[in-house]
Amino acid sequence: MGFDPWDAAFVADPYPAYRELREQGRAMWWEATGQWLVPHYADVSALLRDRRLGRTYLHRFSHEEFGRQAPPPEHEPFHVLNGNGLLDLEDPAHARVRRLVAKAFTPRTVERLVPAVRRLAGELVGRLRADGGGDLLTVVAEPLPVAVIAELLGVPEADRGLLRPWSADICGMFELRPDEETARRAVRASVEFSAYLRGLIAERRSRPGEDLISGLIAAHDEEGRLSEQEMISTCVLLLNAGHEATVNTTVNGWWALFRNPAQLAALRESHDPEKLSTAVDELMRYDTPLQMFERWVLDDIRIGDTVIPRGAEVALLFGSANRDPARFEDPDALDLGRADNPHLTFGAGIHYCLGAPLARRELEASFGALLADGVPPLRLVEEPRWRDGYVIRGLEELLVEF
Repeated sequence: MGFDPWDAAFVADPYPAYRELREQGRAMWWEATGQWLVPHYADVSALLRDRRLGRTYLHRFSHEEFGRQAPPPEHEPFHVLNGNGLLDLEDPAHARVRRLVAKAFTPRTVERLVPAVRRLAGELVGRLRADGGGDLLTVVAEPLPVAVIAELLGVPEADRGLLRPWSADICGMFELRPDEETARRAVRASVEFSAYLRGLIAERRSRPGEDLISGLIAAHDEEGRLSEQEMISTCVLLLNAGHEATVNTTVNGWWALFRNPAQLAALRESHDPEKLSTAVDELMRYDTPLQMFERWVLDDIRIGDTVIPRGAEVALLFGSANRDPARFEDPDALDLGRADNPHLTFGAGIHYCLGAPLARRELEASFGALLADGVPPLRLVEEPRWRDGYVIRGLEELLVEF
């Protein structure tokens, strides 16, 4: 089986196909989407830091100059929202926005949330126990990051049910070749989410609180403040990136643990926070939630014997890079004690995930609550199915019992 992101069998287990790609070379042209596939760890890591590539090209070229077609005008609300977020900005705009966001989203902000994260994780696991089990995805994995991001942003509890559907609809556009219905849902969610946040920002301007939105409003330096659109895009990115990645790491991670019972048993018996932290990193490496990260070639680059011209697009295969035997010993084995583990799940370079410390805290709290003393061992009820979608890869559900 070759590389085929629309094939259910490939999505369920892409790693044999990645092995084939790595054996074929360092950069392979993929006709289906007109991209160059880059499967090796060393290349992916280097290109994430290479300023000849960019998440956008519009800071240097028009669509016409770059040989690309502008997106349809009716998609504009999605592209305005996405294009003003940290993930898709390039310098100098990226450096300015990241600096200002970092003033509000500090390590102290994350540490202040830790007690609430642990409490929430414990409450969600308590609900799962009270029912004797259920869907780990909907009962624990999804509610935790949504509640944490909502708490961080200061979204009232009554409104939190709106966030997950908006996030899911917007993230549909990050898949390969999204259809028109996916685009319509993403545009509608972009409009609704932006309007909601605009109202919340207006409220915080008149009544500041201890939340991140109040911090973003207050953040400024010699170059000025964040624009309202930059604040909105930052908040949406925090939800989308933080939520999708954390949810999928949780359920993909438990599915990996169920298939490696000796590793799970050792983790359950350790009760060592440091070992739990190491295990979480290994689960992120072993089955990363973000399989592919796309970049535009702003100036010609050479990968091995291949020259990739300006105007092309490269697909950096995180899932393949994290299983590359040139960097990881016995990469297809789950080793929860793996100490040398510079996985690329959070990216690298200027777009390294700003929320990585918070994501780690959430994952440690979630896994820790399910592995705690007094909590009976989890057992898998039935083998899970994978959702449609390859770029952001996760399970439809994960049915468990105690």
